[in-house]
Amino acid sequence: MRALRTAASGMAAQQLNVEVISNNIANMNTVGFKRQRAEFQDLLYQNVERMGAQSSSQGTVVPTGIQIGAGVKAGSVYRVTEQGSPQQTGNRYDVAVDGRGYFQILMPSGETAFTRAGNFSLNGEGQLVTDDGYAVQPNISIPQDAIDVSISKSGQVQVITQGETEPQVVGQIELATFFNEAGLEAIGDNLLLETAASGPANVGAPGEVGFGQLLQGYTEASNVDAVSEISALIIAQRAYEMNSKVITTADQMLSVSAQVKS
Repeated sequence: MRALRTAASGMAAQQLNVEVISNNIANMNTVGFKRQRAEFQDLLYQNVERMGAQSSSQGTVVPTGIQIGAGVKAGSVYRVTEQGSPQQTGNRYDVAVDGRGYFQILMPSGETAFTRAGNFSLNGEGQLVTDDGYAVQPNISIPQDAIDVSISKSGQVQVITQGETEPQVVGQIELATFFNEAGLEAIGDNLLLETAASGPANVGAPGEVGFGQLLQGYTEASNVDAVSEISALIIAQRAYEMNSKVITTADQMLSVSAQVKS
């Protein structure tokens, strides 16, 4: 009975759906996190009677035919890149992107990773780094005698040092954009890698056409909406239960068939 396999594929699909939703909920407070959405596709169909087939010698054709589906499969898990709300932190090295763009991060392997998480700090050499100590690119170093640091909306980093009244430019934060942001590969630690699906990085200064602006002293909150996720979780649970009920019903029908005596 096809219903057993079809319903089993539905249960597997809803299990994946719940796993995606649970990851979204777990990262509700992760800086710069972008929620994901599971998308599904129907499987191949068995044509019992093909539509458009000739049904008589007079040239009449079957208008709709008979197709029986084989169930569902996961098509993709799509990353929703809509803007998260800015949250004030009071840390002068925290930076949020208001609009499009990713910060560039130098990995220990030499690769460049990308992130929306702008909760930065300084390492022992005065470099602007992530929580894991990975340097922001282009490299920005703050002098040890700096008494004030400002980051403009256009990404220019200025400091006022001891005994000086005029600010001094020490670096420029640049952002990267992609044709297909959903095609970036997440590797954990709030980092993403460029792939063939995302297209090459387009690097520019914040505030330029196609690039967002920076907000100093803010971080971008996760774009996960708790109410929407809980609603989606309930729907996924109900769908799983209904597929389970189909399996139970199909099993009962097979049991009845097995008990028929000649």
